[in-house]
Amino acid sequence: MPVVVKPETPGDERGALLAYLDAQRGGVRRALHGLTEEQARSTPSASELSLAGILKHMAVGERGWLRKLLADGQEYDHAAAIEEWEDSFKPGDGETVEALLALYDRVAKETEEAVRARQSLDETFDSPKVPWDEGGKRSWRWALLHLIEETARHAGHADVIRETIDGKGAFDLVFETGAMPEPDWAAYEQEHLK
Repeated sequence: MPVVVKPETPGDERGALLAYLDAQRGGVRRALHGLTEEQARSTPSASELSLAGILKHMAVGERGWLRKLLADGQEYDHAAAIEEWEDSFKPGDGETVEALLALYDRVAKETEEAVRARQSLDETFDSPKVPWDEGGKRSWRWALLHLIEETARHAGHADVIRETIDGKGAFDLVFETGAMPEPDWAAYEQEHLK
């Protein structure tokens, strides 16, 4: 959570996966709502992560996966991808939250277009060998599920960092940004908790 993902059209697996991916992206975006650049770059928790760093990492990471997916067996510059990834948690001086949000939105659009262009999520790509994984053939479905997993993990990190900054939790931000209307808790309690 904390937003409700609308059900997909029956049989639209892509739509369901993309909706869940976007819901998790929303958690990362909302964690930055109303913060100054200084707050977004701060590292107030035990972690060295900042909200701006998470945002940059998510955009760079998703873009890297998209490049890997679209390489379609052609030469893929894995060394350049690793170098870009290693720099992804630290926004540069010119990388404002606004610029990083715009990048993240562009990457999200490119991901959706690429997923929708596939004839089937069973199509495969070559995942390179890395120290933690042998690599090999993977399906686009696997890649989407991996993106959802990684985005959700970092959305959780973002929740903790944001709450450490100013006490606002994920639900506070969902209601504050209008991502979902706040429920009538009193009516719910009267109806269900008698």
